[in-house]
Amino acid sequence: MSRHSQWDSSLSFIFAMIGAAVGLGNIWRFSYVLYSNGGGTFFIPYLIAIAIMGIPFLILEYGVGFSFKDSFSNIMRKINPKYEFVAWALVLFVFIVTIYYMVILSWDLIYLLASFTFNWGTDTAAYFVQNVGGSSNLSNAGFLLIPTTVGVLILWVIIWFIANRDVDKGIGKVSKIMIPALFIIMGIIIVYALTLPGAGLGINTLLTPDWGRLADVNIWLAAFAQIIFSLSMGQAIAITYASYLPENSKLIDNVLIVVASNSLFEICTAFGVFSILGYMSVTAGTPMTQLVTEGTGLIFVVFPMIFNIMGPIGRILAPLLFLAILFAGVTSALGFLEPMLNSTAEKLDWSRKRTATVLAIIGCAFSLLLTTGISSYLVGIVDSFVNEFGILILIAVQCIIFAWVYGVDRFLDVLNESSTFTVGKTWTFIIKYLLPIVLIIMWVSGIIKLFSTAKSFEIIIDLIIIASVMAVAYFMTRIKQPEEDS
Repeated sequence: MSRHSQWDSSLSFIFAMIGAAVGLGNIWRFSYVLYSNGGGTFFIPYLIAIAIMGIPFLILEYGVGFSFKDSFSNIMRKINPKYEFVAWALVLFVFIVTIYYMVILSWDLIYLLASFTFNWGTDTAAYFVQNVGGSSNLSNAGFLLIPTTVGVLILWVIIWFIANRDVDKGIGKVSKIMIPALFIIMGIIIVYALTLPGAGLGINTLLTPDWGRLADVNIWLAAFAQIIFSLSMGQAIAITYASYLPENSKLIDNVLIVVASNSLFEICTAFGVFSILGYMSVTAGTPMTQLVTEGTGLIFVVFPMIFNIMGPIGRILAPLLFLAILFAGVTSALGFLEPMLNSTAEKLDWSRKRTATVLAIIGCAFSLLLTTGISSYLVGIVDSFVNEFGILILIAVQCIIFAWVYGVDRFLDVLNESSTFTVGKTWTFIIKYLLPIVLIIMWVSGIIKLFSTAKSFEIIIDLIIIASVMAVAYFMTRIKQPEEDS
């Protein structure tokens, strides 16, 4: 069997985990979620979600990965051969995340290059539709958005170049450079943003509490969803990365460092984003409500518009912002790819280099399908379905398997052995009872929301994804491993 990789230190692991957690969602999703879910009031469900879901589940994942020191599919097979199918379904869904994530990163790469000349012009929305993301008009599906296509090819080569090396020399080394660089760049942007005229208006708009919203169940679901997506929870990334840890690692301490870094990053970034939106509101006389948008609209339409009116400082901030997004995206994409890479290499007894090459070719081919004239529409459909349907239910299933079938108490010794902080009955209770219930409620509400608004084209795409995942998961489960573990 191929030798299981190992980090050279806990520091490589911590930077890689922060890299996997801190991604595009922290930069462009969190500020919108905070604003649209009761402002300052949202911090209450957000902090509770971290305490009862983010930290406990990551502790479980670290315990599982560190105890078994194996790939996710092998871990599930060791617990019960029937569960290997669940493992493959999950790592395939996470691999699909890598596929569309690379397309979004390609958009960012285009904007990074455009930011040196402000190529996007005055109509930033038209530039995005015509050159980068396309529209939802299905008649545009027949042609490629060439800049996006070229960007995808370049980025897949970069990801392959890093991923085909041993984890420590590839992901570990890149994370140690990119994550500190990302934090420094965002720090510069945030500090400058806070000095802009109108920053106060932006932050007040962001934080103004709406206490009545606390009774709204949707606010709580939004908080739990943000924690899952923000920490890349339950996606086998933490289990895979933790399986590479050296002996005597302080598992629980590492969880707390990663969660704190992730939350501080997204909260500080939200202050920066809204300070800049406040500046735009004051300078251009545009009401804040018209400027606040989520995701790609915020970063690729509103922000270039703001940089246009900023003068010389906009010429500095624009490349910095798009470079920060690129760093955050690359380290996250490596995290999304790793569970599939590790499980496939162990299953087929392939070298890491061979597995990374095959997966990069397959991943790149599918990413290219998402660079047509309906690129952003397709990415949106796949993103919603994979997260709301696939990953959520599989996190709940994992929780039940590790807690009830394998027995969560079996991880206590390994978790507490070298850690400064320890876990016990409260943690066990959360994993066994509280989390499965919360996750299943979230899944049901997500499914209702997803399918009550879905158009027939979107449902066809969803069905293709589910059929493909089930077929490949079944195929991978049926393959006999070259050497069964003794």
